[in-house]
Amino acid sequence: MDVHAMRLRVLPFALALAVTSSASGEELKVYAAAGVKAPFLKLAAEYEAKTGHTINVVFDTAGATNKQFLADPQAALLITTQALISEGEKSGRLTDSVSYRLGDTVAGFAAPPGSPKPDISTAEKLKATLLAARRIAFSDPARGATAGTHFLKVIESLGIKDEVLKKATLAQDGVETMRLVLEGQVDLGVTQTSEIVQANRAALVGPFPQEFDLATTYSLWHRASASAAAKGFVALLTSPAGRARLAEDGVRPPAAR
Repeated sequence: MDVHAMRLRVLPFALALAVTSSASGEELKVYAAAGVKAPFLKLAAEYEAKTGHTINVVFDTAGATNKQFLADPQAALLITTQALISEGEKSGRLTDSVSYRLGDTVAGFAAPPGSPKPDISTAEKLKATLLAARRIAFSDPARGATAGTHFLKVIESLGIKDEVLKKATLAQDGVETMRLVLEGQVDLGVTQTSEIVQANRAALVGPFPQEFDLATTYSLWHRASASAAAKGFVALLTSPAGRARLAEDGVRPPAAR
Protein backbone atom coordinates (compact mmCIF):
# COMPACT_ATOMS: atom_id res chain seq x y z
CA MET A 1 0.00 0.00 0.00
CA ASP A 2 1.25 3.48 -0.80
CA VAL A 3 1.92 5.95 2.00
CA HIS A 4 -1.08 8.05 2.89
CA ALA A 5 -0.33 11.17 0.88
CA MET A 6 -3.07 13.69 0.37
CA ARG A 7 -3.08 17.16 -1.14
CA LEU A 8 -5.72 19.29 0.49
CA ARG A 9 -7.38 21.72 -1.91
CA VAL A 10 -9.40 24.81 -1.15
CA LEU A 11 -13.02 24.58 -2.28
CA PRO A 12 -14.18 27.28 -4.69
CA PHE A 13 -16.50 28.95 -2.19
CA ALA A 14 -13.67 29.19 0.34
CA LEU A 15 -11.48 31.14 -2.04
CA ALA A 16 -13.56 34.24 -1.44
CA LEU A 17 -12.65 34.05 2.23
CA ALA A 18 -8.92 33.64 1.69
CA VAL A 19 -6.61 36.29 3.09
CA THR A 20 -4.32 35.76 0.13
CA SER A 21 -5.28 34.43 -3.26
CA SER A 22 -4.48 30.85 -4.26
CA ALA A 23 -2.23 32.23 -6.97
CA SER A 24 0.04 33.83 -4.38
CA GLY A 25 -0.49 31.16 -1.70
CA GLU A 26 2.40 28.98 -0.57
CA GLU A 27 2.50 25.19 -0.73
CA LEU A 28 3.63 23.67 2.56
CA LYS A 29 5.08 20.14 2.57
CA VAL A 30 4.46 18.31 5.84
CA TYR A 31 5.41 14.84 7.08
CA ALA A 32 3.20 13.64 9.94
CA ALA A 33 2.76 10.51 12.03
CA ALA A 34 -0.55 8.81 11.23
CA GLY A 35 -1.62 9.11 14.87
CA VAL A 36 -2.62 12.73 14.27
CA LYS A 37 -4.21 12.25 10.84
CA ALA A 38 -7.88 13.08 11.52
CA PRO A 39 -7.40 16.29 13.54
CA PHE A 40 -4.54 17.40 11.27
CA LEU A 41 -6.67 17.14 8.14
CA LYS A 42 -9.45 19.19 9.74
CA LEU A 43 -7.07 21.92 10.89
CA ALA A 44 -5.22 21.94 7.54
CA ALA A 45 -8.49 22.39 5.65
CA GLU A 46 -9.41 25.27 7.96
CA TYR A 47 -6.03 26.94 7.42
CA GLU A 48 -6.24 26.54 3.65
CA ALA A 49 -9.71 28.07 3.53
CA LYS A 50 -8.60 31.10 5.54
CA THR A 51 -5.28 31.79 3.83
CA GLY A 52 -5.18 30.36 0.32
CA HIS A 53 -2.04 28.37 1.16
CA THR A 54 -1.91 24.65 0.32
CA ILE A 55 -0.95 21.88 2.75
CA ASN A 56 0.63 18.84 1.13
CA VAL A 57 0.91 16.18 3.83
CA VAL A 58 2.35 12.66 3.87
CA PHE A 59 1.20 10.39 6.72
CA ASP A 60 3.17 7.33 7.78
CA THR A 61 4.60 5.63 10.86
CA ALA A 62 6.53 7.87 13.23
CA GLY A 63 9.85 6.39 12.14
CA ALA A 64 9.13 6.47 8.40
CA THR A 65 7.81 10.03 8.70
CA ASN A 66 11.04 11.12 10.37
CA LYS A 67 13.21 9.51 7.67
CA GLN A 68 11.20 11.02 4.82
CA PHE A 69 11.34 14.49 6.33
CA LEU A 70 15.11 14.31 6.73
CA ALA A 71 15.45 13.26 3.08
CA ASP A 72 13.27 16.11 1.77
CA PRO A 73 14.94 19.55 1.92
CA GLN A 74 11.69 21.17 0.74
CA ALA A 75 9.71 19.91 3.73
CA ALA A 76 8.39 22.62 6.06
CA LEU A 77 7.06 20.75 9.09
CA LEU A 78 7.61 17.44 10.86
CA ILE A 79 5.18 15.81 13.30
CA THR A 80 6.53 12.67 14.92
CA THR A 81 7.39 11.37 18.38
CA GLN A 82 9.20 13.62 20.81
CA ALA A 83 11.77 10.85 21.26
CA LEU A 84 12.70 10.95 17.55
CA ILE A 85 12.85 14.74 17.52
CA SER A 86 15.09 14.81 20.60
CA GLU A 87 17.33 12.20 19.00
CA GLY A 88 17.53 14.23 15.78
CA GLU A 89 18.44 17.40 17.65
CA LYS A 90 21.15 15.66 19.66
CA SER A 91 22.65 14.00 16.58
CA GLY A 92 22.64 17.23 14.59
CA ARG A 93 20.25 15.97 11.91
CA LEU A 94 17.66 18.50 13.10
CA THR A 95 19.25 21.93 13.53
CA ASP A 96 18.16 25.57 13.78
CA SER A 97 15.06 24.21 15.42
CA VAL A 98 11.78 25.14 17.04
CA SER A 99 9.59 22.39 18.49
CA TYR A 100 6.27 22.08 20.30
CA ARG A 101 4.77 19.19 22.21
CA LEU A 102 1.35 18.56 20.66
CA GLY A 103 -0.01 15.85 22.94
CA ASP A 104 0.15 12.30 24.25
CA THR A 105 -1.54 9.06 23.32
CA VAL A 106 -1.24 5.47 24.51
CA ALA A 107 -0.96 2.22 22.62
CA GLY A 108 -3.97 -0.06 22.73
CA PHE A 109 -6.15 -2.66 21.08
CA ALA A 110 -9.04 -2.51 18.66
CA ALA A 111 -11.68 -5.06 17.62
CA PRO A 112 -14.36 -4.92 14.92
CA PRO A 113 -17.33 -2.83 16.14
CA GLY A 114 -20.12 -5.06 17.39
CA SER A 115 -17.81 -7.93 18.30
CA PRO A 116 -17.27 -8.97 21.93
CA LYS A 117 -14.59 -6.87 23.66
CA PRO A 118 -12.02 -9.16 25.32
CA ASP A 119 -10.66 -8.50 28.80
CA ILE A 120 -7.06 -7.31 28.50
CA SER A 121 -6.78 -5.69 31.92
CA THR A 122 -3.93 -7.89 33.18
CA ALA A 123 -0.91 -9.55 31.62
CA GLU A 124 -2.46 -13.02 31.96
CA LYS A 125 -5.78 -11.93 30.45
CA LEU A 126 -3.98 -10.22 27.59
CA LYS A 127 -1.95 -13.37 26.98
CA ALA A 128 -5.12 -15.48 26.85
CA THR A 129 -6.78 -13.02 24.50
CA LEU A 130 -3.85 -13.00 22.10
CA LEU A 131 -3.65 -16.79 22.06
CA ALA A 132 -7.40 -17.07 21.42
CA ALA A 133 -7.47 -14.53 18.59
CA ARG A 134 -7.44 -16.04 15.12
CA ARG A 135 -5.96 -13.02 13.33
CA ILE A 136 -4.04 -10.03 14.68
CA ALA A 137 -2.74 -6.92 12.90
CA PHE A 138 -0.11 -4.45 14.01
CA SER A 139 2.11 -1.89 12.31
CA ASP A 140 5.42 -3.15 10.96
CA PRO A 141 8.24 -2.43 13.45
CA ALA A 142 10.71 -2.43 10.55
CA ARG A 143 8.99 0.74 9.28
CA GLY A 144 9.47 2.56 12.56
CA ALA A 145 6.05 1.85 14.06
CA THR A 146 6.09 2.83 17.74
CA ALA A 147 3.15 0.66 18.81
CA GLY A 148 4.26 -2.25 16.64
CA THR A 149 7.76 -2.22 18.12
CA HIS A 150 6.26 -2.16 21.61
CA PHE A 151 3.89 -5.03 20.81
CA LEU A 152 6.79 -7.24 19.74
CA LYS A 153 8.46 -6.64 23.10
CA VAL A 154 5.24 -7.43 24.95
CA ILE A 155 4.55 -10.76 23.23
CA GLU A 156 8.17 -11.74 23.75
CA SER A 157 7.84 -10.88 27.44
CA LEU A 158 4.66 -12.96 27.62
CA GLY A 159 6.46 -15.91 25.98
CA ILE A 160 4.04 -16.13 23.04
CA LYS A 161 5.95 -14.35 20.29
CA ASP A 162 6.11 -17.31 17.90
CA GLU A 163 2.44 -18.20 18.34
CA VAL A 164 1.27 -14.64 17.76
CA LEU A 165 3.48 -13.96 14.75
CA LYS A 166 2.13 -17.05 12.98
CA LYS A 167 -1.30 -15.41 12.77
CA ALA A 168 -0.21 -11.80 12.51
CA THR A 169 -0.52 -9.36 9.64
CA LEU A 170 2.07 -6.59 9.47
CA ALA A 171 0.34 -3.40 8.41
CA GLN A 172 2.06 -0.39 6.87
CA ASP A 173 0.88 1.88 9.69
CA GLY A 174 -1.92 2.40 12.20
CA VAL A 175 -4.35 3.61 9.53
CA GLU A 176 -3.89 0.35 7.64
CA THR A 177 -4.20 -1.62 10.88
CA MET A 178 -7.56 0.01 11.54
CA ARG A 179 -8.76 -0.66 8.00
CA LEU A 180 -8.13 -4.36 8.56
CA VAL A 181 -10.01 -4.22 11.87
CA LEU A 182 -13.02 -2.33 10.54
CA GLU A 183 -13.29 -4.60 7.51
CA GLY A 184 -13.31 -7.63 9.82
CA GLN A 185 -10.15 -9.09 8.32
CA VAL A 186 -8.59 -9.43 11.78
CA ASP A 187 -9.97 -10.04 15.28
CA LEU A 188 -7.58 -7.65 17.00
CA GLY A 189 -5.55 -4.65 15.95
CA VAL A 190 -2.71 -3.02 17.86
CA THR A 191 -1.98 0.68 17.38
CA GLN A 192 -2.19 4.06 19.08
CA THR A 193 -5.57 4.71 20.75
CA SER A 194 -5.71 8.03 18.89
CA GLU A 195 -5.73 6.12 15.61
CA ILE A 196 -8.41 3.79 16.92
CA VAL A 197 -10.85 6.51 18.01
CA GLN A 198 -10.19 8.51 14.84
CA ALA A 199 -11.18 5.48 12.76
CA ASN A 200 -14.16 4.34 14.87
CA ARG A 201 -14.60 4.86 18.62
CA ALA A 202 -16.71 1.72 18.83
CA ALA A 203 -13.64 -0.33 17.89
CA LEU A 204 -11.65 0.60 21.00
CA VAL A 205 -10.99 -2.32 23.35
CA GLY A 206 -8.60 -0.50 25.66
CA PRO A 207 -4.95 0.22 26.44
CA PHE A 208 -2.27 -2.30 27.34
CA PRO A 209 -2.30 -3.56 30.94
CA GLN A 210 -0.57 -1.18 33.33
CA GLU A 211 2.69 -3.14 33.39
CA PHE A 212 2.94 -2.81 29.60
CA ASP A 213 1.59 0.73 29.30
CA LEU A 214 3.12 2.78 26.49
CA ALA A 215 2.53 6.53 26.29
CA THR A 216 3.81 8.38 23.23
CA THR A 217 4.27 12.13 22.94
CA TYR A 218 3.79 13.65 19.50
CA SER A 219 5.68 16.85 18.79
CA LEU A 220 5.95 19.32 15.93
CA TRP A 221 9.32 20.53 14.61
CA HIS A 222 10.30 23.21 12.13
CA ARG A 223 13.34 25.30 11.33
CA ALA A 224 13.56 28.71 12.96
CA SER A 225 13.81 30.14 9.44
CA ALA A 226 10.44 28.67 8.38
CA SER A 227 8.21 30.87 6.24
CA ALA A 228 5.43 33.04 7.62
CA ALA A 229 2.90 30.63 6.08
CA ALA A 230 4.44 27.67 7.91
CA LYS A 231 4.57 29.57 11.19
CA GLY A 232 0.96 30.61 10.73
CA PHE A 233 -0.11 26.98 10.40
CA VAL A 234 1.96 26.07 13.46
CA ALA A 235 0.17 28.82 15.39
CA LEU A 236 -3.17 27.20 14.51
CA LEU A 237 -2.00 23.69 15.45
CA THR A 238 -0.71 24.85 18.83
CA SER A 239 -3.58 27.24 19.62
CA PRO A 240 -6.23 26.34 22.22
CA ALA A 241 -8.61 25.49 19.36
CA GLY A 242 -5.99 23.30 17.71
CA ARG A 243 -5.19 21.44 20.92
CA ALA A 244 -8.91 20.96 21.58
CA ARG A 245 -9.27 19.39 18.16
CA LEU A 246 -6.36 17.04 18.88
CA ALA A 247 -7.88 16.08 22.24
CA GLU A 248 -11.23 15.27 20.60
CA ASP A 249 -9.42 12.75 18.41
CA GLY A 250 -7.49 10.98 21.14
CA VAL A 251 -4.34 13.11 21.42
CA ARG A 252 -4.61 14.41 24.97
CA PRO A 253 -2.76 17.52 26.20
CA PRO A 254 0.91 16.73 26.88
CA ALA A 255 1.78 15.77 30.44
CA ALA A 256 3.73 18.33 32.47
CA ARG A 257 7.48 17.79 32.23
